[in-house]
Amino acid sequence: MTIAPERIESRMANSDEPDLDELFELLEHMPVPDGYKVEIVEGTVFMTPQRDTHWQTIRRIIRAVEDRFGMDVNVLSDVRIDFPGHRNGFAPDVALLSRGARKDGLGRWRARDVEFVAEVISRGTAHNDYGPKMNAYAQAGVPVYVVADPYLRRCRVFTRPQGREYKQDCTVEYGEPVDLTGTVVGLVLETKDFPVEPGRTAKQDAEQDAPQQGEPQHEGPEREPQQAAQEEKPQEEKPREEKPRGENG
Repeated sequence: MTIAPERIESRMANSDEPDLDELFELLEHMPVPDGYKVEIVEGTVFMTPQRDTHWQTIRRIIRAVEDRFGMDVNVLSDVRIDFPGHRNGFAPDVALLSRGARKDGLGRWRARDVEFVAEVISRGTAHNDYGPKMNAYAQAGVPVYVVADPYLRRCRVFTRPQGREYKQDCTVEYGEPVDLTGTVVGLVLETKDFPVEPGRTAKQDAEQDAPQQGEPQHEGPEREPQQAAQEEKPQEEKPREEKPRGENG
């Protein structure tokens, strides 16, 4: 669910362009449904329902971080952090802060202290997670960014931020460990127990990613081998029925 900035700005006649604080203050007085996460991405408000699969994945990632660094580690979930760009107030699914992290003068955590972010794909947020949010995380210098996708059943691991992009991108299928030991995070994230949602199968992904040039084009559904053989086999001519001798005609 999204709310266009014009809808919010129309209720703020005294401001030509409300800043993030004004937008969030207005949201506090709006009827946000229970169980929805609220973020502002490039000035547009996004309300995302938190599904069971979503939260279970977040919980497993947080548990892995706590197992590695202890219960006192500074790890957050669904907490507002302002990131570089035009009115970006995100609430990452998982955000790991550095040991020396300090809040700013307004009592909020700073993007420059974030060492690791994990986002779990929802049905309407992929364009943000792989677009403006990823660009903002890279611009903030977040060393490791992981996107968990319960529909495609794989993780994308982005490292080496430079400018507004990550220079290294690795895909790990669910069931395989996400090895972050060579990064500032320094842990192995097990994915074998990550929950999944109905979505495209691995075969469909492979078919889409396979080269299309030179491949024959098929129309309609594939035929079963037995059906195809029957259709391709020439029909045999039936023998003529002979009449008994002695009959006329």
